[in-house]
Amino acid sequence: MDLPASVAPFILRGVSLIGIDSVMRPKADRIEAWDRLAKLVSADYLDKISTEISLEHVIDNAERLMEGKIRGRVVVNCQS
Repeated sequence: MDLPASVAPFILRGVSLIGIDSVMRPKADRIEAWDRLAKLVSADYLDKISTEISLEHVIDNAERLMEGKIRGRVVVNCQS
């Protein structure tokens, strides 16, 4: 797997990059993994740590991200 990026930002924030290349796992294994994850992580928790924005708000949010003003995850809804 090629990761064309520096891992320094992750190391500096104390983040571990762990996991597997799920694309190489059989579909049944991936379905089981997502089912298990859904049981462990509640939708309420995901709502607390993520924000959904429309495509038209990407530039504004990118600027806020670069300024360190965004916490959690931002999901871009390309349909809206």
